[in-house]
Amino acid sequence: MRYFNTAGPCIPERHYMLPAQERLPQAREIVDEGQYSVVHAPRQTGKTTALAAMAQDLTASGQYAALRFSCESAEPAGEDVGWAEELILEAIRRSAEAAWYPDELAPPAPWPDAVPGARLARGLTEWVRSCSRPLVLFFDEIDALRGESLRSVLRQLRDGYTAVREQFPHSVVLCGLRDVRDYKAASGGDASRLGTSSPFNIKVASLRLGDFTESEVVELYGQHTAATGQEFTPDATRRAFWCTQGQPWLVNALAYEITRRMRIPLSEPVTADHVDQAKERLILARATHLDSLAARLGEDRVRRVIEPLIAGELPQEASTYDDDLAYVRDLGLIAADSPVRVANPVYKEVIVRVLGVRTESVITALPSSFRLPDGRIDMDKLLRSFAEFWRENGEILATSSTYPEAAAQLVMMAYLHRIVNGAGFIDREYGVGRRRVDLLIRQPYTAADGSRAVQRDALELKVWRQGRTDPLAEGLAQLDDYLDRTELSTGTLVVFDTRPQAAPVHERTAFSQQTTPSGRAVTLLRA
Repeated sequence: MRYFNTAGPCIPERHYMLPAQERLPQAREIVDEGQYSVVHAPRQTGKTTALAAMAQDLTASGQYAALRFSCESAEPAGEDVGWAEELILEAIRRSAEAAWYPDELAPPAPWPDAVPGARLARGLTEWVRSCSRPLVLFFDEIDALRGESLRSVLRQLRDGYTAVREQFPHSVVLCGLRDVRDYKAASGGDASRLGTSSPFNIKVASLRLGDFTESEVVELYGQHTAATGQEFTPDATRRAFWCTQGQPWLVNALAYEITRRMRIPLSEPVTADHVDQAKERLILARATHLDSLAARLGEDRVRRVIEPLIAGELPQEASTYDDDLAYVRDLGLIAADSPVRVANPVYKEVIVRVLGVRTESVITALPSSFRLPDGRIDMDKLLRSFAEFWRENGEILATSSTYPEAAAQLVMMAYLHRIVNGAGFIDREYGVGRRRVDLLIRQPYTAADGSRAVQRDALELKVWRQGRTDPLAEGLAQLDDYLDRTELSTGTLVVFDTRPQAAPVHERTAFSQQTTPSGRAVTLLRA
């Protein structure tokens, strides 16, 4: 039985999958024209699957000898150009053998000898001379190369294309995490290390492998229904798309968690509640994909983009922001288009949980102590418990944070997560220029008539920063808007005062009642 794949390339006989080449519709035309190009996308979005399928189809057509191979084995070579070339040529040979190339298409054995810095170009030239078809090469994981090794490979490909075009591969595709313009980071972060001109200025296009559309998610999940009879309800597929925004690994991981780990009987449909449960399980398990993204949050160029998103502020370090933005987009942490925002709700959740893990580790309050008999959360008790925690620990945690501009919001979100986690859910809205964080706590419980219901509580987090006026009026208006959107009659506004001249935290942390511009009675916590 086929299943949803979350590790390695997809195989049609084993995995539910969308037609791989349809995800790169322009690529075949570029190959037919004999052009060189770049394909880039974040990790685990299906690049290798698409390239392998395209290479197989091109070769099967009888028009080309096409091969996908990985440069990843050459990463240990670092600055050693000769060693990197040897490892790449060996990767080419292994891939050709695995593809069962006949003798008239196979690379020369052995590769011709040449001085370091020319071995790759010489080898490819000899292969073209002996190959009975035009040669098409897909350099997968090209950005695994570093320093002079990367520079040398790019230069050799460019020189071969411009100097001995008829004796060089018909078409070359470089595939990696980043576009070729950003390979300067792979050569040490200094643009000058790649020279003043581009080492690969022969590319005709840079193609980004996109995420799935909502209709593609429906199509993919429908394959499971066709194979097993188990339906994904329309609400479930909508919820899965909303959670993932079509990120391919997440789309597959949610479905795998539901169909293989949660053991839902095939006779039962998959619902939106199942999707929410699967999302929580993935986040708590810190699956490899999520963990690798989370590890990037400590990098300065990632922090310079993500911190303003959480804090709701505009970026301060304008001189590096565009380069940082391109880098974080290529990692897949933020969306590929404007406005700047975290790529999907799952990543949004992972980011704040990872950044709040230190706070969670020092919270001694037990989640069960805030649960009412029917399963609801005692929100008044929870807020007052947080206020006490903030008086005792908040400023220490905030001043030691690696994300200082967003520290207050991160501390509160971590506290709420510690209490809500496992039984309920927290939906978070934050972004550049919003000057607030909107939180919606959703807690399933058993109603008086025995039916299942959902408790919903809204909170708005604001920060009073140095040089600004009291954000109370603005916060009340923004909370009004959020309550309108969530169809709630009341909520809580939390205002953190981070000004140096503010009163001591134990004096200023207090509750009061306020009225919003539309007349709603809401709770205000100044902290």
